[in-house]
Amino acid sequence: MLYIAIFCALNCYLIQLIMKKDTKHTHADIVNKSLSYIYKHIDANITLDDLARLNSVSKYHFHRIFKEETGENLFERIISIRLQKAANLLVSNSYSTISEIREQCGYSSHSSFVKAFKNRFAYTPSQWKKGSYIDYSRKNISFDVTTNEDFLSLTPIIKVAPKKVCAYIRHKGYDLSVTKTWQKLMAYSYEKKLDSATQIGIFHDNPVITPYEDCQYIAALEVDNIFIATNSISKLEIEESLCAIFHYEGIYGDVTRLMVYIYNYWLPNSEYEAKTLPPYVIYHKNHLLEENNHFNLDFYIPIQIV
Repeated sequence: MLYIAIFCALNCYLIQLIMKKDTKHTHADIVNKSLSYIYKHIDANITLDDLARLNSVSKYHFHRIFKEETGENLFERIISIRLQKAANLLVSNSYSTISEIREQCGYSSHSSFVKAFKNRFAYTPSQWKKGSYIDYSRKNISFDVTTNEDFLSLTPIIKVAPKKVCAYIRHKGYDLSVTKTWQKLMAYSYEKKLDSATQIGIFHDNPVITPYEDCQYIAALEVDNIFIATNSISKLEIEESLCAIFHYEGIYGDVTRLMVYIYNYWLPNSEYEAKTLPPYVIYHKNHLLEENNHFNLDFYIPIQIV
């Protein structure tokens, strides 16, 4: 009888562990799927009903999961994403009007957009577009955003980049803490025999606008369409898009400087404008996994013709 009791107790414990692991994956997947939807549909009116329906859960259940997993209020996060996207486009898209950028970022009312933007950045969209972002940037980055000599010789290739399916982990911060996220993803790739998969980094934020520690990053591996995500790993699609592709080799810190050059100098002086889609890099050599801190990559910026 004692053996039976021990066996039953152990069995119950194992079942609880499996259920806890499944719940953790389900909750992470709900948040990841929802954030992907928000970024993709940032120009639309995104509602709690939409996100709950997307995840086949009740509104109450969804709101609770999002808050528990992210520590953030859902609608504050949506507003933050809208404003950061708008701030970036106001810098890079010199041919678009403020009204056009406002609509691309999901604001139907001009007055509410101006009020929210000034409350977030201390400048109006008009002041920002005319150059106030340079003063604002000084509290986020240590280098001069108007300095670009290191990148002036770069000539991008303009072509359509095909859709990519990825297994990924989200990370908060453009700093060396992302190394642990990459190590975890590579451990997963070893278990799933994805060692040779293309490594991709997705950048949701411009560090000129968003402090490094708050920038949203994704560490990803390209997989086939039938891939099934497990554990804390989720699955997303990078949309097919016309892209400007910059090849660059450098050391840690140069990627964000390259991004600043592209958004703050190359785009405003080109015949293209940025989309709301995030830029991404394909690593040929990932400095976040290398001891010598050197990288070799292609930087993809989704664009549209003016």
